[in-house]
Amino acid sequence: MFGLIGHLTSLEHAQAVAEDLGYPEYANQGLDFWCSAPPQVVDNFQVKSVTGQVIEGKYVESCFLPEMLTQRRIKAAIRKILNAMALAQKVGLDITALGGFSSIVFEEFNLKQNNQVRNVELDFQRFTTGNTHTAYVICRQVEAGAKQLGLDLSQATVAVCGATGDIGSAVCRWLDSKHQVKELLLIARNRQRLENLQEELGRGKIMDLETALPQADVIVWVASMPKGVEIAGEMLKKPCLIVDGGYPKNLDTRVKADGVHILKGGIVEHSLDITWEIMKIVEMDIPSRQMFACFAEAILLEFEGWRTNFSWGRNQISVNKMEAIGEASVKHGFCPLVAL
Repeated sequence: MFGLIGHLTSLEHAQAVAEDLGYPEYANQGLDFWCSAPPQVVDNFQVKSVTGQVIEGKYVESCFLPEMLTQRRIKAAIRKILNAMALAQKVGLDITALGGFSSIVFEEFNLKQNNQVRNVELDFQRFTTGNTHTAYVICRQVEAGAKQLGLDLSQATVAVCGATGDIGSAVCRWLDSKHQVKELLLIARNRQRLENLQEELGRGKIMDLETALPQADVIVWVASMPKGVEIAGEMLKKPCLIVDGGYPKNLDTRVKADGVHILKGGIVEHSLDITWEIMKIVEMDIPSRQMFACFAEAILLEFEGWRTNFSWGRNQISVNKMEAIGEASVKHGFCPLVAL
């Protein structure tokens, strides 16, 4: 059995959803309450592959909220992720994906040192970040979106915002290996990590956001939006493809200009309906079929019997692993969301 660990996008979102899920005692509570709220299994469902195989899964709501990512509340955020993982293991889930900020918190704070959660010794082989499948799907979205706009990737300038992250670095490797894009612009906060990535690739220009974006035919956004930063649509190339791989996915509401086309990055659509409620909560356009690619990775690992931490650690995603999970994705009926 597989699992998904997720969270909502804000305190306001969490309050609105709590009532719908049958937790009225959570609905009018403030952030202090949510910091102490325990994780809950809130959905049980089945997923059927186009091969005919059927598997069962559970969704674990971590009760983590992005507002907890402050110096004052970071311990609560860490506790949320670890408690959700412990619950997933206690209810017998063989492989569980860490969705949204869950994997980011785990990596940034090196939570693998915290393998004892009360009476549960965490077996990290049971968990995956889902980043390999997410990176694969984003790359396929870049390819499909560029084709729709008549852009030849071998002649294109591609800017990757968040290039040194797990997903961003994997996207860079894919674009370099598969397409030899004309120019690869590397954007991230940590200069040393950028230089390390540039050395690994043997190419790429390190740039700041303001300099890079006006030069890019394609922008892959896999970073959190810094506070106070706005992207002026008029300064971008026309046409320009933006693949929004952040969370929450809101660039389509923040960047509006003729000739700028935005794809919700890292979203896949399954060929068959799934009997779950969770994708209604995160407001997927077709909640019975669409999901985050990181969640789909846990589903694929369960279908294939690969019950291991397929995606784990920073900068560990190879092109070969992306191809392997991509083949499984196609085999079981998943398709990247590519409609512009």
